[in-house]
Amino acid sequence: MKTSSVGAWVAVCIGVFYLLMPLMGTVEFSLRMLRGTYSFEAYKILGTGEFQQSFLFSMIIALLTIIVSVLIVVPTVYFVQLRLPKLRPIVEFITLLPLVIPAIVLVFGYLRLYNSSSWLPLTGTAEATNVLLLFAYVALALPYMYRAIDSGMRTVDVRTLTEAAESLGAGLGTILFTVILPNVRSAVLSGAFLTFAIVIGEFTIASLLDRPVFGTYLQNVGAGKPYNASALSVVAFAITWASMGLMQVFGRDRRPKVAH
Repeated sequence: MKTSSVGAWVAVCIGVFYLLMPLMGTVEFSLRMLRGTYSFEAYKILGTGEFQQSFLFSMIIALLTIIVSVLIVVPTVYFVQLRLPKLRPIVEFITLLPLVIPAIVLVFGYLRLYNSSSWLPLTGTAEATNVLLLFAYVALALPYMYRAIDSGMRTVDVRTLTEAAESLGAGLGTILFTVILPNVRSAVLSGAFLTFAIVIGEFTIASLLDRPVFGTYLQNVGAGKPYNASALSVVAFAITWASMGLMQVFGRDRRPKVAH
């Protein structure tokens, strides 16, 4: 047992070292902007207007993506689990498609379908293109949001909660958003943090739609300012890791344990 434990710890340490080395190298490089000394000079780019505008835009798009995803996925999972269980394999297959279809193929499909000469033009103005970007991000985050909420809702007795709410005169909207949603809050938060991390770091779709998101800004900075780009990469890593950490914190089962 002791030998097995030592081997496990050695394997974990090797894995952590392997994963942290590139990040440590990026951090070290970002601190060497001034020759011969370490400084946070490269991180001053965080105070520029361009960074703040791109990051704020990505934050808004990420929050809207989370809201729209929750409004779509929660009712879908609820009805599939309660009334349409035979459709579960089909729905799961559909939600997996964004993982199978490359993002570049997805965005070209959107441009082909919603260009200025189509039945629903969504590329003629900046506002319309923002809506198209939002829908693209909802599709991109669908596999993660669906599986998080589906896993959470499987741990809840949806049928009993629904029957109890209906016996008290609650309507569908009340059941979904005041009965079901609070019971799967941890699952929703897990999906939300994953979605946030995906949207903040996404580049391909936003670049081809010419939207000023953080990912395209990072790419533009990297073309001529490697130290600043490294600093921004560290920030992006920190945001992603913070999202994963919050997902672990809020995703824990906080229900009281019943003593036997």
